[in-house]
Amino acid sequence: MQTYNVLVADDDAEIVEAIQIYLQRERLNIFTASNGLEALEALGKHEIHLIVLDVMMPGLDGIKATLQIRESKNIPILIVSAKTEDADKIIGLNAGADDYIGKPFNPLELVARVKSQLRRYTRLGNYKPADELLNAQGLVLNKNTKTITVDEEEVRLTATEYKILELLMEHKGRVFSIDEIYEKVWKEPSVSGENTVAVHVRRIREKIEINPREPKYLKVVWGIGYKIEK
Repeated sequence: MQTYNVLVADDDAEIVEAIQIYLQRERLNIFTASNGLEALEALGKHEIHLIVLDVMMPGLDGIKATLQIRESKNIPILIVSAKTEDADKIIGLNAGADDYIGKPFNPLELVARVKSQLRRYTRLGNYKPADELLNAQGLVLNKNTKTITVDEEEVRLTATEYKILELLMEHKGRVFSIDEIYEKVWKEPSVSGENTVAVHVRRIREKIEINPREPKYLKVVWGIGYKIEK
């Protein structure tokens, strides 16, 4: 049975301990951090399935940490904060959080929200088993950890860049038109999306190709679109 890892980041040790106790009762594996920088460090070392994140922390606050996490990961983020005004919640959600709960909170409500987000992520969302790897001549995409490596060296992509590459690697050899890529990644009709897609493809190439002008992986099919070579 899969054990899920939850990262709890808060500079109040008593709150961290309380959350840890309640979540461990649900057979969740808990990692802890006391600020945003430690949270980012933990994410780099461990496979984390959900983050419980305080807003007001020293060094790097929860909002800035959320923005950085969302550049490369789409795991659920639950913000727990003493800042409970509607404007604060909107800021947190706009930064990329999936849920927002105010302090003081009911521990049972927190547990329920954590379980709900995990269930949505692991059953209905983008979570995939660890062995689901996509490989194209040394370019490897891990659908579980949402990481990319080229010849075993990790490459950091934004969330949108990742989605484009995942789409193409899931269908190696198939040519996707610019409109298809835009509609599948941005989830909206493509209206003059050519420049947007082209810019993201160029950035992906700069990160994964040894020579972006002579790409090995991400090829253009002139007048049609893009593909990943088999």
